Amino acid sequence: MATLSARSLATFLTGWRLSGAGAAYQSLADRVRLLVLDGRIPLGTRLPAERELAAALGVSRTTVSSAYAALRDSGHIESLRGSGSVARLPHPSATSAPEPADDLLDFSKATLPAIPGVAAYAERAVVKLPAFVGESGYDPYGVLALREQIAARYTRRGLPTSPDEVMVTIGAQHAISLVARAFVARGDRVLVESPSYPHAFEALRNAGGRLVQVAVTSEDGWDETALQQALQRTSPSLGYLMPDTHNPTGRRMPHDQRERLVATAARQGTRLVVDETMSEMQLDGSSAPTPFATLGGDLVITIGSVGKSVWGGLRIGWIRANRDDLQRIARIRFANDLGTPVLDQLIVAELMPDMDGILAGRRTQLREGRDLLAALLRRRLPTWRMPEVPGGLTAWVNLGAPISSQVALAARSEGLVIAAGPRFGIDGVFERFLRIPFSYPPEELERGVDALARAYAAISRNPIALGAEELAQIA
Repeated sequence: MATLSARSLATFLTGWRLSGAGAAYQSLADRVRLLVLDGRIPLGTRLPAERELAAALGVSRTTVSSAYAALRDSGHIESLRGSGSVARLPHPSATSAPEPADDLLDFSKATLPAIPGVAAYAERAVVKLPAFVGESGYDPYGVLALREQIAARYTRRGLPTSPDEVMVTIGAQHAISLVARAFVARGDRVLVESPSYPHAFEALRNAGGRLVQVAVTSEDGWDETALQQALQRTSPSLGYLMPDTHNPTGRRMPHDQRERLVATAARQGTRLVVDETMSEMQLDGSSAPTPFATLGGDLVITIGSVGKSVWGGLRIGWIRANRDDLQRIARIRFANDLGTPVLDQLIVAELMPDMDGILAGRRTQLREGRDLLAALLRRRLPTWRMPEVPGGLTAWVNLGAPISSQVALAARSEGLVIAAGPRFGIDGVFERFLRIPFSYPPEELERGVDALARAYAAISRNPIALGAEELAQIA
């Protein structure tokens, strides 16, 4: 059972006293509840003892004890004899604070609905399925027809690729996990961007990696000095990066910075894992980006998928790497899965020749969504600052104060699920930011911003007296 230390939990709880005007124990319980709901405290994790957490937070044990009691009542923790208090989700029959009922709008995922015609591609794939049913279906590399299509697309984009340099996976998250297990040993340092994709953090940590952060901002992109110093001083075994349409900022790394990054990584012996799941979702300009691996050769492992561009319900991703690296990944793959579903692969093989047109349509949708979100925020939440968004599916919005977790929790009562800013960082940072997707239909986007406006208004109606610690957080 994983255990969360009092010190680590206190870091996650930074600013918890800003959560409202009620009793301190209720504000503490609310913040822990949000940490469980958005995954920052994984289910089954043992929380620190009451006395230890009280000391770490500088509050009375009664405050922590009352908070834990409230969390037990709402079903978000369970006290087990000999195991302390463990993070849980409420059973449907548990008595808990009222949640908006059946029509919750979920902005915690940056997704698009399926492309028109996905069912037609599936029908065409079913016709070809009989040719495969005589085989075992257990193949760590994937159906050759799809690997040929993926390889051909890389080649057309300027990165010569053969089918035996491609492995088909069960989505991009599966690809990240496979690479992490194959190339990260316990205690290895792993370079990551901050903010970044939270499930990548989880996969790299689960493999035993110690994460080394490098800042990325909407205004300035990658911190060049920190990036070079992190590589030179820590010699990470792996670096996980999104240099095109970075999640969540949408930034694109300049070409000269890529060249310097590759040169330093090569000197330090660092493999670069480049996540290109949204690389072709650039919204300004029409030229498709050249794959990052054209600069790094065998140094670079590339990850892609159709989850963002086609439909999340097609669990198809891939790894593009040299043959030796793919063989290493294949050897460890059978420990957890026996291959990627054949029918899903055939569906994607059918639609790959039309990918340019699919992406063009998606970019149009996203540009419209981005512009609508900007207009809605200007009208409903004018003090929030949405930066320029050159690509991707989300905006990394600055709230002007460290209230992201507070807003996310209040938004649930208004019918909206959204991940707080710290979900995309490490150790509780990014309380000033909220990742807002603009990939949803216009009516849902308007509904979501309305919910955020109501949540923010509710918070603003309940100001609390701030002590020195809270004032320092806002300064």
